[in-house]
Amino acid sequence: MSKRIVTVLLFMAVFSVLNAQTNWNYTEVDKKSYELFQQKKWKELIEFNNEACEKGIEYFYLQARTGIAWYNLGKYRKASKWFFKAWENDQHFEWLQEYLYYSLVYSGRYVEASKLAVDFSNELQQKINFQKMKPLQIAIEGGYSWNPDIEQLLGSNMHNDLEVGPDYGEAFYFKNYHFESLDYSHQIAPGVILNHNLTHVGTDKMEQLYWGSHYNFQIDVKQNQYFLNPVFALGKLYFSPSMNITWGKSALLLGNYDPNTFYTSNYKFSDYIFTTSVWTNWGNFSPGAEINLANIANEGFKQASAWLTIYPLSNSNLYLTPRVYFKSDNDNSFGYNTFGLSGGFQLGQFHFYGNYLNGEMENFIESGGYVIANFPGRSTRKYMGSIYFPFAKRYQFVVRYLNQDVSERYRVYQNATLFNEKAYNYIKHTITAGISWKF
Repeated sequence: MSKRIVTVLLFMAVFSVLNAQTNWNYTEVDKKSYELFQQKKWKELIEFNNEACEKGIEYFYLQARTGIAWYNLGKYRKASKWFFKAWENDQHFEWLQEYLYYSLVYSGRYVEASKLAVDFSNELQQKINFQKMKPLQIAIEGGYSWNPDIEQLLGSNMHNDLEVGPDYGEAFYFKNYHFESLDYSHQIAPGVILNHNLTHVGTDKMEQLYWGSHYNFQIDVKQNQYFLNPVFALGKLYFSPSMNITWGKSALLLGNYDPNTFYTSNYKFSDYIFTTSVWTNWGNFSPGAEINLANIANEGFKQASAWLTIYPLSNSNLYLTPRVYFKSDNDNSFGYNTFGLSGGFQLGQFHFYGNYLNGEMENFIESGGYVIANFPGRSTRKYMGSIYFPFAKRYQFVVRYLNQDVSERYRVYQNATLFNEKAYNYIKHTITAGISWKF
């Protein structure tokens, strides 16, 4: 055989091998993907799937195997994407139902998972303890907040700085407050949960008056709050309205007509917030928006916010949420109000969560309408840190610390009309602790 013939045959053999390697078809793709699946080469399987998709080859078993690969790498949000694709092709496989369910649960999307579980097999529903209606969680939490500068403020001579003289001067210095809250969450239908919160707040203030002479009186404010929040899973879109009603009572010492004489004024108050939130999930991103309608201290206003939660690891072990707040009232149209940055991460059994706010926070509403800052004064900065740690399977402890700057005003009235005022500032510290139990 001549050298020329040998060369041509070798060339044809190499060309044939190369052509076979690039000859993408369903049979070869299925064979190769199953081989990688059996060998548990998850990263290689994912890369092979990407190449197959680029060639226009995508089918049920390839989608399911890719989802399982991401699932075993702990990338639950990416896994759910592929399980959903396989689910759209065939919903009858119990193993696929289970993978899809837990990929959503581990991604923090339980409400969505509970809605899908309606179509699961009876055996799997029993395995995951599926019920159309059931209690989910109950929690109690208490906290204490204090002003470390209270004695310094009480000893200040703002009435001299403002030259109150024969006029009427007053300030209400925050001293401390304690709160106790009870949370309860339950599922009322697949894809629908209902959250409740009942909170009692007891606040101690020092009322400082200058009316002929300098006086300090203690004031007790009792406040209650009820929060109601349904959450609906509408496909991949979440819709969540909420209602927050607060009410309370207190008593003030007010100057009478003559200096150095006073009378007690009992008063009741109530505030409300109505909120609507929507959000969705796009892979490792979860965008959302919220609108609030509120009346606090007899002032009506609207607040809106938008956020984007980022999951760099495609699971709940690390996430970051920048958020922008806007506000309008009777005198001002919508404008920028506050910037927030929150996030959390998992370290072993411990989960850490933090939140930072910076802006013009007066009668400010935090996410979901759950936290209402209806205390007097204005704040420009607030940060909070929480540590969650589980024990005994169903229980979880939480400890929090909050630090917030507050600015209030000493006011001087002349003939019952505001005549002069001066700002004073302090830092409010808060420590809370609680325990929750999952049913």
